[in-house]
Amino acid sequence: MVEYSFVIPVYNEQDNIFPLHKEINAVIQQINQPCEIIWVDDGSTDKSAEVIRTFLDKEEKNCRLILFDRNYGQSAALNAGFQKANGRYVITLDSDLQNDPADILSMIPYLEQYDMVTGWRKKRHDNVWKKFSSKFANAVRNRLSREDIRDTGCSLKIMNAKHLQNIKMFNGMHRFLPTLMKMEGAQVVEVPVTHRPRFKGTSKYGTWDRAFSGLQDLMAVRWMQDRCIKYNVIEDEE
Repeated sequence: MVEYSFVIPVYNEQDNIFPLHKEINAVIQQINQPCEIIWVDDGSTDKSAEVIRTFLDKEEKNCRLILFDRNYGQSAALNAGFQKANGRYVITLDSDLQNDPADILSMIPYLEQYDMVTGWRKKRHDNVWKKFSSKFANAVRNRLSREDIRDTGCSLKIMNAKHLQNIKMFNGMHRFLPTLMKMEGAQVVEVPVTHRPRFKGTSKYGTWDRAFSGLQDLMAVRWMQDRCIKYNVIEDEE
C-alpha cells in the first residue's frame, strides 16, 4: 500500500526536473515508507516530458507520467494527479525548484493531528511587486472567504486523500484547497516552509490575469461555503 503520493504539475520546466527528482528521492529515502511520484505534464512545449521519460526508462517503478495534449492549467494537472494517486496522503509541490522537498520531513509529523498541512512561504524570494500583490490578494481572499490562511499560493501541501477525493476541482480551485478541505471536515494547519529563488525557467503567472480570474473563483468558493450541506445525525434506525 502506498503511503504518500507526490503529485507534481509540470509546464516547461525541463531544466528543473532532474534536480527536483533527485531531491524528492532523497526525501523518500528518509520517509522510508512506500511512495509514488506522479508527474503531470500540462502540455509542455519544451523537453519536460522527455526528461521525465528517462525515469520510466530506468524502470523506476514508483514513477508515473501523465501527459496532456495541450496546456489546461494547474487545477486540471493537479486533478489528473489526484485521480491517479494511490497514497493515503497526497503531497503537492511546484516543479520550479522554489519549493524545498526537504520541508516535507518537518511537515509529516503534523499529520498525527491534522488532515492537511499547507506551507507558508514566510520569507519569499520574489521581487517587491510580486510580494505586495500576493500579500494583497491573500488579504482580500481571506476577508471574503472568512479564512485565515496566510499563503494560499504555496503549492507545498500534504493532504489526507480521504478528504481530497471528495473535492470537485474547477479551474482556479487549487488556490482554495485549504478552504475546500475544511468544507469536507478536514483539520488544516499552516506551517512555515522554505522559499527558494527561481534560477531556471520563467514564471507562468501574470499579476493581473491571476487577479481577475482569482476574483471570480473567490466568489464561487464563497457561494459554495454558504450553500454547503451540513448536518449531524443523532439517530438512524432501520
